[in-house]
Amino acid sequence: MIARSILRAALAAALVSLPGMAQAQFPNIGGLVKGVQNVKKLGDSLRKIPEPEEIKIGGDLASIILGAAPLVQDAEKQRYVNRVGRWLAMHSDRPDLPWQFGIVETDDVNAFSMPGGYVLISRGMFDQMRNEAELAGVLAHEIAHVAKKDHLGALQGSLRNAALGDFTEYVGGNGGIGGAFKAALISAGKDMFTRGLNHDDEYDADRMGVVIAARSGYSPYGLVGVLQTLSAAPEEKGYALMNKTHPLPVDRIERLDRAMGTKFDTVIAVVEDLPSFVALRAAPAPAAAKSTPARAPARSRPRRRN
Repeated sequence: MIARSILRAALAAALVSLPGMAQAQFPNIGGLVKGVQNVKKLGDSLRKIPEPEEIKIGGDLASIILGAAPLVQDAEKQRYVNRVGRWLAMHSDRPDLPWQFGIVETDDVNAFSMPGGYVLISRGMFDQMRNEAELAGVLAHEIAHVAKKDHLGALQGSLRNAALGDFTEYVGGNGGIGGAFKAALISAGKDMFTRGLNHDDEYDADRMGVVIAARSGYSPYGLVGVLQTLSAAPEEKGYALMNKTHPLPVDRIERLDRAMGTKFDTVIAVVEDLPSFVALRAAPAPAAAKSTPARAPARSRPRRRN
């Protein structure tokens, strides 16, 4: 299916050969208007679009991030994040989306999700993870955003504020998207990445993410552990975007504490960490120094007898 080829091709290729041109695998969003031809307002169109079009929008927005930060050149880590992420997504309210996960090459500490089931975590964030439950907590938070369609709501508001007028003016002659609409959509997506979602959406995703993680067999306190790490982080450039686009970690911890209460105290046999994740996070052993073979002692030339 076309819908499943948007990011699947990019990440599948990355897991085999990890090409540097992963972002080129994303098609354009020429089919967005299908099924909403009679919708007049741009903002309302996003609220009513069918799932295949949501997936196309997500693929196009994911290409923005991949264009700035390509996938990490580590097939084992990419496979691992996809395995954990897809297991979590199976326990969400939208398990049938073509979920795709990846680690992008940047020191910034952040994670991103896009409509349709695309989740990217930065290398800087991944390196903060102390155990697999923390990784699951971060991924489950992003999965919750997609399940609740938070990004579509944010895009809807941005496009409505743009006051672009009649929706049909932006449909191309061949049934595709005209340049003005596509430019407005990309602009709204970039604005969403730099400004973040509504803080209430973030708090809701925290609560839903904890539930998704617990359903999947992970400790529900993995996300809390990450937030504790972030709350103690120094004021450095790598944390700037995270701090700008999310509520303060201490506020998120406080709200989660109130929401969780004692509800998870009886949960047992949960996963905190696994040997496979410990091995994945471990620094590779230094290569053994090549020793220069000792030169054989020179043989003394036998003396000729006279």
